[in-house]
Amino acid sequence: MKLLILSCNTGEGHNTAAKALRAQLLKEGHQAVLVDMMRLKSARVSRMVGDLYIHAAKYTPDLFGAAYHLGDAISAPNRKSPVYYANSGLKKCLQNYLQEHDCDVIATTHLYGAELLTYMKRQGMLRQKTVAIATDYTCIPFWEETRCDAYVVGHEDLIPEFVQKGIPQEKLYPLGIPVDSAYTSPKSAAAAKAALGFSPADALAVVMGGSMAFGEMRQFARLAAAGLRGTQIAVLCGRDGRLLDQMRQEAEQIPTLHPVGYTYQVPLYLDAADLLFTKPGGLTSTEALCKRVPIIHTAPIPGCETANLRFFCSRGLSLTGADASEQIAAGRRLLHQCDLREQMKAAQQRNAKPNAAAACTALLCKLAGEERI
Repeated sequence: MKLLILSCNTGEGHNTAAKALRAQLLKEGHQAVLVDMMRLKSARVSRMVGDLYIHAAKYTPDLFGAAYHLGDAISAPNRKSPVYYANSGLKKCLQNYLQEHDCDVIATTHLYGAELLTYMKRQGMLRQKTVAIATDYTCIPFWEETRCDAYVVGHEDLIPEFVQKGIPQEKLYPLGIPVDSAYTSPKSAAAAKAALGFSPADALAVVMGGSMAFGEMRQFARLAAAGLRGTQIAVLCGRDGRLLDQMRQEAEQIPTLHPVGYTYQVPLYLDAADLLFTKPGGLTSTEALCKRVPIIHTAPIPGCETANLRFFCSRGLSLTGADASEQIAAGRRLLHQCDLREQMKAAQQRNAKPNAAAACTALLCKLAGEERI
C-alpha cells in the first residue's frame, strides 16, 4: 500500500501522531510519506502558519480561546466556513503533488487537511479514499463540514459527540490516537531514572508545557520545588531557549530543579516519572496515558485542550486544580497516597489504546482493499 499522510505545522501534536502512523506503516512493509500540507505551497507559508498558531496560543490564549468558541458557535454541517475555503486554496498544489507521487489512501492528522481533501473530493479532483485522525478528545469546530471516508477518534465515548455534530456514525472508528512505539509499554522506573542521572531512590516529577513551553513554567517550577520538597523536578523546556536559560538560573539556587532543553528522550522521562505535570495537549496526554504515569493537568490552552482536560479528569485519568498551587497540592496527594495513584493507573490501563497506530494501519489497508479488519 502507498499512503500519503498530511499534517500541518501548528504545534507538534499533529506531526507526532502522523510520524507514529508512518513508522507503523513502514514497519509493516507499506510505503508512507509524511507531508506538511502548507509546504506544498511554500516553506514560507508553512512557517507563517506555524508561527501564527504558536504566538496566538502562547501569548494571547484568551483571544485564541475566543476564536475557538466563535468557530464552535458558527460551525454547522450544512454550510462551509472560511477555514474550508482558505484550505481549498491548496488544491492545485496537492493535485500537482499527486500527479508525481500517486498513492492508494490519504490520511490526515489535521482538520486543515480534511478540509482540503473534502473540497477536492467534491470537485472530482481526488480518487483516493481519505481518513481523518482526530488528535484531541473532542469534536473540534468544523470537523462536521468535512466529508472523509473514515474518521479515527480517541475513544468510544467520543462517538456521540461526533455524531451530534454531524459525522455519520458508520464512519467513526474509536481506535485511539497513534503514538510512537516507545510509549506503548512502560519500563522500569528505577532503570529509567538511572539512565537519566537520577537516583532510583528519589521521587521524580516531570514538568512539561508542550514543544512551545506553554504557561508560566518558570513560576510553576519554583512553586513545585517549594511544594514537593525532596522531589527531583525535571523541567522540559521544549523549543523555548529563553525559558531554558531562565531555568538554569533557577537551578543554581534550587538544586532539585533540573532544566532540560528540547529532547528526544521524553519516553524515558515518562518511564522515570513518579508524577507528570503537563498541559492537556492531546498527544502528550495520550503518551502519558499509554505509559500509565500519574498525571496532573495544568492550565490548558483554551479550546480543545479544555475539552481534553474535562475528558481525562472525568474518567479518573488525571487530576487538576484551579491554579498552580492546587495542581501542586494534587500532585502531592498522588505522591503520598498509594491507593489514589493505583486507582488512576488502573483507570489509565482501562482507557488507553496503545495499539492505535497498528489499528489505524489495519483500517487504511481495509480502505485500500488489501485486507479486512
